[in-house]
Amino acid sequence: MITLYGYPRTRSLRVSWLLEELSLDWQYRLVNFAKNDHRSPQFLALNPLGKVPCLCDNDITICESSAICLYLAEKYGHHWLPAPGTAESASHHEWISYIITELEQPLWSMGKHRFALPESIRLPEMLAVAAWEFKKALKVAESRMQGDEYLLGHFPTVADILLAHTLNWAIKFDQKLPLKLEKYRQFVCRRPALSRALDRENRTLLDSD
Repeated sequence: MITLYGYPRTRSLRVSWLLEELSLDWQYRLVNFAKNDHRSPQFLALNPLGKVPCLCDNDITICESSAICLYLAEKYGHHWLPAPGTAESASHHEWISYIITELEQPLWSMGKHRFALPESIRLPEMLAVAAWEFKKALKVAESRMQGDEYLLGHFPTVADILLAHTLNWAIKFDQKLPLKLEKYRQFVCRRPALSRALDRENRTLLDSD
């Protein structure tokens, strides 16, 4: 049985989205930060960092959203990955790395200095720095876009889930996207599996109250 530990609209959504795309049998375990579930001994035994997502697939436990998505695609959905050793696979590796290190990093800096870090060490000046970094990274991402559909052509890959989710974070943080990337974000986010994943996460949160 596949079990995903997460919280609505965090990085765990990337995993629940892919699980729905792959039509797998899985269960969602809410890690309620308001109730300190992430600090419980049971959860820390799975992920010592106390963060989501965390995925258990029988005897395999894996954390980090990009690693989980790549694992799931390799095991259950090869059509979500380019063929190994091809030019498309090289481009896919590059996109994954760029999304996580260059696009997501400044957005998470905004989040940390808005709400995640202890208030005593938040730096308001970091918001402007992070916005500058994100805008710079966006220009590079936009220049690398091949067309109006998915990153590598007419079929979605793991990189599309990671990029669309990251761009949704950008909108939440009031960052303006270039027209090409905004059209791309809206196109990818119309996939029914995303709606199913959101509904499943939100229902789990409501049921926990």
